[in-house]
Parts: sequence; structure tokens; C-alpha cells
Amino acid sequence: MKIAIASDHAGYQMKEFLKPFIRDLGHEVHDFGAHSEDPVDYPDTGREVAVRVASGEFDRGIVVCATGIGMSIVANKIPGIRAALCTDVVCARLTREHNDTNVLAIGARVTGSEIAKEIVKTWLAAEFAGGRHARRVQKIADIEREYCSRRQ
Repeated sequence: MKIAIASDHAGYQMKEFLKPFIRDLGHEVHDFGAHSEDPVDYPDTGREVAVRVASGEFDRGIVVCATGIGMSIVANKIPGIRAALCTDVVCARLTREHNDTNVLAIGARVTGSEIAKEIVKTWLAAEFAGGRHARRVQKIADIEREYCSRRQ
């Protein structure tokens, strides 16, 4: 898979730690910043990943900030994105199986690096279960379409 990844300055070290791990799992990784620990606003880098995933240029995205909350909020503002902040492997698996998430958010200051690796590995390996979950994901898309069209 083609994976887009980004962080803010707080998530920089975790992002750098995860990139070779994701490559070792056999995936292509493209880094959209931050490129150092110099301050950067998470909406800028998180948006870039979400837009690229929503466009189909990348299969999935991973975003990292201090808690993962800000990045997940930003990503979910982009139509077509279903981002989830995951703090354990059960959530990582279920958010793919039940919600067909396409962006994973991780909190660098609240999630240890080894558990972050397991979360990423689980999330990348898990597949959407479809069935009753497909109906629910479609309802999410319908809500998104309804409210996005009202803004125009």
C-alpha cells in the first residue's frame, strides 16, 4: 500500500520511528512533514495527508501529534476521510473492520513507541468486514454529503 504520513513537531520523533517500520512491513511511505522538531501547526500537515488519501493518491494515511486528537479532528474535516485515534490494537483492528477507516491518528506523548508499532501493524493488516458495517459506513458518507452540500 501507499501510505501518506505526517506529524507536527510533537509527533516528529514518533513519525520518524514509524517510517522504517512501515517500510519493513512492505509498504511505500511518503512523508508530508514535519521535517524537524521546529514548531509547525498540525492542521497544515494533517490536512495534506487527508487530502491525498481522499483523492485516492494514497491508500491510507497516518498522522501523529501530541495526543492524536488534533490530527484526527483535522483529517475528519476532509470529505471522504474516516480518521480514528487509536490507543490500542483492539481499536486499531475494529476501526478498520467496522468503520473502514482510512486515516490513523496516534498521540506521540500518550502512546509508547512499541505499542504504536503494534497499532500501526494491526491497522495496516486489518480489512473492512463489510456486511452490516457497509450500511453504517454508507450512512456516514450520506451525512457527510448532506452537510457538505449545505455549506456551498
